Amino acid sequence: MTNTTSDASSLSPPAQLTDAAAAVAAPRVRDLRLDFFRGIAMFIILIAHTPGNFLSSWIPARWGFSDATEMFVFCSGMASAIAFGSTFIRAGWLLGTARVAFRVWQVYWAHIGLFIALAAFLAGVDFYGGYDKHYIGSLNLWKFFDDPAVPLIGLVTLTYVPNYFDILPMYIVVLAMMPIVIALQRIHTGLVFVFMIVVWLSAQKWLWGSSQLAFPAEPWSERRWFFNPFAWQLIFFTGFAFMRGWIPKPPVHIGLIVLAAAIVLVNIAFSDVAVRAIRLNWFFVTEAGNPVSDARKFIAPLINKTDFGLFRFAQFLALAYLAWVIAGDKGDNLLARGTGIIARVWGKVLAIILKVGQQSLAVFIMSMFLAQVMGLAMDLTSRSTANTLLVNLIGAIVLVGTAYGAGWFKTQPWKRVN
Repeated sequence: MTNTTSDASSLSPPAQLTDAAAAVAAPRVRDLRLDFFRGIAMFIILIAHTPGNFLSSWIPARWGFSDATEMFVFCSGMASAIAFGSTFIRAGWLLGTARVAFRVWQVYWAHIGLFIALAAFLAGVDFYGGYDKHYIGSLNLWKFFDDPAVPLIGLVTLTYVPNYFDILPMYIVVLAMMPIVIALQRIHTGLVFVFMIVVWLSAQKWLWGSSQLAFPAEPWSERRWFFNPFAWQLIFFTGFAFMRGWIPKPPVHIGLIVLAAAIVLVNIAFSDVAVRAIRLNWFFVTEAGNPVSDARKFIAPLINKTDFGLFRFAQFLALAYLAWVIAGDKGDNLLARGTGIIARVWGKVLAIILKVGQQSLAVFIMSMFLAQVMGLAMDLTSRSTANTLLVNLIGAIVLVGTAYGAGWFKTQPWKRVN
């Protein structure tokens, strides 16, 4: 399909014609690493959001500054480069923007649906369960139920974003920035990185205080969105740029491997696990204070999650590089080798993880709802080690079923029936 609109063609220099022809002629091949790590992130997100889940004390986030959110957003940037980048080349800027707008529309309603479903579930538990614990309070939804008019308006306008429901609004705004980035890249690739840096700097509270670039999270306070999209666009468009080839892939070099490993190891010394190690005297006795906690307070702007501190970015890039090296070109090292029992089992496990990564939006929505169901289940039974592991296993199975179910619906099997 060629673009005939004057507006779109003005953003498409002649050099794009070759890229467009290549995009049409070449079949799109998914990178195993993208779906694999996004699938892993989905399972981690489920564990992390389940109330009272002892496994959340040992997820990767507890060993460094970055967590599954960085993995999810970075991989989403890469996936967007594949899904939308070729559309901008093949169909032009206007139709590419239209496709992004359609995705924004889908994610917006996914966000609204998740909130309504989860709010109704928690209200039902409180109303019919008669438990001592107030479950709507566990997600701080008091205002929504006490005086719903203002929160309801805020919900649909994204000016009421409770902390548990914050990642999809961030994703919506970042997606909406994509046409701007594409337009800038067609002028000069360097402008994309200038844009990313300037927007990130504008979002830093430690630089601008209350004047930072951010969205309000509720009408009755000064609280901002927990995930500031103007800060988190930095990692999204880093993944996008890598996948589009605007940033060259790093070489596999022993010096870079050592540097990345050193960054990861140094992060452990300032991690949540290190804080616990000092507090619980795992390795030595500390008579007063916690030097790791003090150090984290000192570097707080650099590890801040809301405004995506640079140390989080650095640690994630180090982890991503090591994962990229280990996984091999296009994820070849992830593939099962041989015909032995281990290879066959790994092949099946890999297929499951990839499927979860491919259906990440449906799986994410389910995981956020399911996490609260799992928390309730453990409240009603126990949080013994065996029971917690069982609940997590059942939750993982539900996520896998969701992924395969979503994939099945996308094939539109009813169209194959004569």
